Amino acid sequence: MEIVFQDEYFVLINKPSNLLVHHSHYARNIEEESLVELLEAEGLKVYPVHRLDRKTSGLIICAREKEYVSSFQKLIENNELEKKYLALLRGFVASEGVIDTPVKNERGNYKEAETHYKCLKQLELPIPVEPYQTSRYSVVEFAPKTGRMHQLRIHANKISHPIIGDPKHGNRHHNHMFIEKFGINQLFLHASSLRFKHPFTEAELFFEVEVPAFWGRVVVLDK
Repeated sequence: MEIVFQDEYFVLINKPSNLLVHHSHYARNIEEESLVELLEAEGLKVYPVHRLDRKTSGLIICAREKEYVSSFQKLIENNELEKKYLALLRGFVASEGVIDTPVKNERGNYKEAETHYKCLKQLELPIPVEPYQTSRYSVVEFAPKTGRMHQLRIHANKISHPIIGDPKHGNRHHNHMFIEKFGINQLFLHASSLRFKHPFTEAELFFEVEVPAFWGRVVVLDK
């Protein structure tokens, strides 16, 4: 884990892929140390402000004190926290677009969900994946306007361009090829940047982190 920034109010962490943030109700049976537990073992007690899937890498805000959590969460509720993600999708996607399909919440109820996306790069590999003789991919920047559970993974699948490495909403043929050819069994979804006004100091903040190293085995992103 990389601590990107910290002050007396929050810690910003660049979470690696396949690391659980904390043992919530939905992850209570996963027997592994979480990000919260690992930091606490190093003497740093934190309280996650928002979600980041276990398989998703990238930036996550954690409050230094429990009473600070609500102030940061208000930024999310008021759409004042701009989050952007990078993802590798199957196929060639349109240059940009909006996905506004409702997504189920934890209670099984459908909630409105909106994701804006922009295609940054396309690549074609000379590797056959059923039923085609080559395999095509798009690097996409996601800008979610809502924060439903698994929203980006569900929305990518909804437009028939699932995220590579997604075991639930992805394409098994492409996922198996990435394991066989590149030795990659990880999700190509990365929380790459955050922009917001500090709720206590009112400083304008922007943070950005690069994708994990395993991406480089498949695609090189422009700086």
